[in-house]
Amino acid sequence: MYTQSLTGSWQFRKAGTDEVRSLPAGWLTGQVPGGVHTDLLALGHIPDPFVADNEKHVQWVAESDWEYRRSFSADAALLSEDKVFLVCDGLDTLAEVRLNGHLLGKTDNMFRQYEWEAKSLLRPGENEVAIAFGAPATYARGQAAARPLNGVSQAIAGGPHMRKAPCQFGWDWGPQLPPIGIWKDIRLEGCSIARLADVHVRQIHDGRKVKVKVDAQVEQWSATPLIIVARVTTPKGTVTEKTVELAKSGKASIAFPIRSPQLWWPNGYGERPMYDVEVEVRAKDSASTLASASCQIGLRTIELRQQADQWGKSWQFVVNGVPIFAKGSNWIPADSFPTRISDAALEGLIRSAVESHQNMLRVWGGGLYEEERFYDLCDRYGILVWQEFTFSCSIYPLDDPAFVENVHVEATQNIRRIRHRACLALWCGNNEMEWGWESWGWAKQDWEDELGGDRRSRPRLLAQLAVL
Repeated sequence: MYTQSLTGSWQFRKAGTDEVRSLPAGWLTGQVPGGVHTDLLALGHIPDPFVADNEKHVQWVAESDWEYRRSFSADAALLSEDKVFLVCDGLDTLAEVRLNGHLLGKTDNMFRQYEWEAKSLLRPGENEVAIAFGAPATYARGQAAARPLNGVSQAIAGGPHMRKAPCQFGWDWGPQLPPIGIWKDIRLEGCSIARLADVHVRQIHDGRKVKVKVDAQVEQWSATPLIIVARVTTPKGTVTEKTVELAKSGKASIAFPIRSPQLWWPNGYGERPMYDVEVEVRAKDSASTLASASCQIGLRTIELRQQADQWGKSWQFVVNGVPIFAKGSNWIPADSFPTRISDAALEGLIRSAVESHQNMLRVWGGGLYEEERFYDLCDRYGILVWQEFTFSCSIYPLDDPAFVENVHVEATQNIRRIRHRACLALWCGNNEMEWGWESWGWAKQDWEDELGGDRRSRPRLLAQLAVL
């Protein structure tokens, strides 16, 4: 497998012919990962949105369409691979992606990873990737005009129609500054014979005995016999390696009994030793690696204990059999523009939680699924994560099959992305959705008009809402 990064310096411009006095003609220089607001701010073309009432003076940014482009020369090693994929970990949000003028696809979810086969479109010498972004505020308002959905009164109308961080449209604590751009990694991935489609690392605890199980799923387009090589490295550096043949189904499972397991504990309850897990795909008669994946895990059990008591039910987290007194905070995105949060600033925030004796952070459902570096820090510092899906204080179009499928892919990708984390304590469906239904008058809304169905559909819609 060969990877060529496409991050770094890009060009961007406002699309269309409308003139903006603060912008010079032609293409401007931007940074990826990044976004239009941060690029314009760095170039001095907009005032700081957080000073005085400048938020009002930059609303045109999210009401405009934008274009990003980058020229690059494809590496020879990349072009030698059987297949090449353009992989976008985060496009925010309404985008059309083109390679050398050919449309690869469209996106409508900032929380999803998108990829497209690109080998046939790449050429020796100069290539160009171009991404056109639609205006989020304009799109949201248009959707709200066509079909109003109850939501946050301080926000730009129509946000629930988009799979974008809800708070970016405005909240009682935050500004109306919906970002636009390539907010995560973008790269070309080349591979031959096969690649890893999924790796699932599980723990099986039986008293003091612990077993780590690695399940691998391989996508293969050659009849070449393959093997899976997996290894586990202990905190002290001891390595255990095992090899199995890949089944015709493309699946393989390997189990590792852990000798003298060292357990991971939340802040204030013990240490946090980490184990490294690596998985490789190889041709049976070759030592070269076709594809690989790795992660760190902490060995622990976690239970949300709910037992009948004199008040109803208990609500207590139990880690490694020890009841935990949960102390923590509500975590909203640390900046309206997440790409400008430095590693040092993020670590400072997590460390401040540790230093104030906290052991849990609730990743609020009005924000976003955090980046890997956030969960890395929580693993390292012993901060349990109450993780919410990104639904908050709004009615969502759950009768739209395309919307539901979009959310299904989003949930699947993010669950798989962080499910191995020692810090992950709980998945929660949403923020204040039932409260809105019960106390804010949502249940009185005219469903025949708003959801396009008869009143017999209400139980189904309510069930969907409850699931989320």
